[in-house]
Amino acid sequence: MKPTLLLCLSLLPAIAKDIVIHAGRLIDGVAGSPRTQVSILIKDDRITGVQAGFVTPSGAEVIDLSRGTVLPGLIDTHKHMGSAGRRPGRGAPIERGPRTNLDAVLSATVPARQILEEGFTAVRSVGAADGIDLALKHAVDSGVIAGPRMWVSLEPLSPAGGHGDPTNTLDPNLPFDPLRLARSVVTGPYEVTAAVRDHHKRGADLIKIMPSGGVLSTGDNPHLQLMTNEEIKAAIDSAHALGMKVAAHAQGKQAIDNTLRLGVDSIEHGTYADEQSFALFKEHGAYLVPTIVVAMATFDRANAGDTSAEVAAKVREAVQFKDKMVAAAYKAGVKIAFGTDVGPGADLREFGLLTKDGMTNMDVILSATRFAADLIGVPDQIGTVQEGRYADIVAVSGDPLTDITELERVRFVMKGGVVYKHPSQ
Repeated sequence: MKPTLLLCLSLLPAIAKDIVIHAGRLIDGVAGSPRTQVSILIKDDRITGVQAGFVTPSGAEVIDLSRGTVLPGLIDTHKHMGSAGRRPGRGAPIERGPRTNLDAVLSATVPARQILEEGFTAVRSVGAADGIDLALKHAVDSGVIAGPRMWVSLEPLSPAGGHGDPTNTLDPNLPFDPLRLARSVVTGPYEVTAAVRDHHKRGADLIKIMPSGGVLSTGDNPHLQLMTNEEIKAAIDSAHALGMKVAAHAQGKQAIDNTLRLGVDSIEHGTYADEQSFALFKEHGAYLVPTIVVAMATFDRANAGDTSAEVAAKVREAVQFKDKMVAAAYKAGVKIAFGTDVGPGADLREFGLLTKDGMTNMDVILSATRFAADLIGVPDQIGTVQEGRYADIVAVSGDPLTDITELERVRFVMKGGVVYKHPSQ
């Protein structure tokens, strides 16, 4: 074929692709109960209609899921996509051998595909160094690799020596990139504001802050508030002024309560929250992202001797509170969004752990669909099977309303009208 003809063909408008999914059972993320025998009409990457019965528009490709349960694409609101491919190992990162940012991005591409094939068509990535998560997002968006839709925070903002300070456990005499440090370690409200604006300029979708110590980090106390109220307020106010939401890693009650009072959008982990905290969640409309599975996974590692003694002690204390906190928060009416804080595989256990703590199967599904989309700030784009939403759709063989572990065995995955996993594959 002549080059000129190839050029002309490339300039022709793309032909719209029509698809209809025949869903035997549909949990659409909107209604409180499922619908049966429903047709989902799709043109290109969007849902154009949802109709009763099995209809087949002329020229449309039919995807037969009439024997399964169809749901909106699942959403994980607490991932670290820039570290999704990190090699397991004990000790500080520097002890694991040299590793460049290119290594990190390349090794995260396989887990990105795995996460998508598990049924997570969207994730909120709440912390990665040096723009690694942003590079991964760009690669997915441009079609270079397969992965979920991503909303990224870039580096979390941490106080010096706090949870998230990249120099923790390192020899202080070693050189460290001052720009990298300035992007993640902040002191005082002015530095916080400058860091938020820099994150926005670089392409962050949201801001992650570390007001409390952590469980899995070395040398800090999860019960203590390590950022000042002024620093927390500066992060929230400057992010909101730029149209970005704020997620706060907060384990201890003081940090949870003060951060909620200052208007944060979500509390990540929330281990030591109590009834007073739950009232603040509801008063300010904030979400709790419990991340139960990461606590359980680390508890297993601690018992196997794969953590330091300090981390093991913090983990063993935290798991005594975690389940009781989640159950009490749910009973109190706190809004809960699904999040795992772990990579593919282990993340699937979170569904069952939430039901174990008292959530109904439907509410667990909503936490990973409609409510997760609301927390991210895009309920008009994802999280439900409705006209105008992206055609992000998954399916399982059985009924997750009677067996939540069905969500651990997603058999069909479509993102933006493109099928990435099919029972016939």
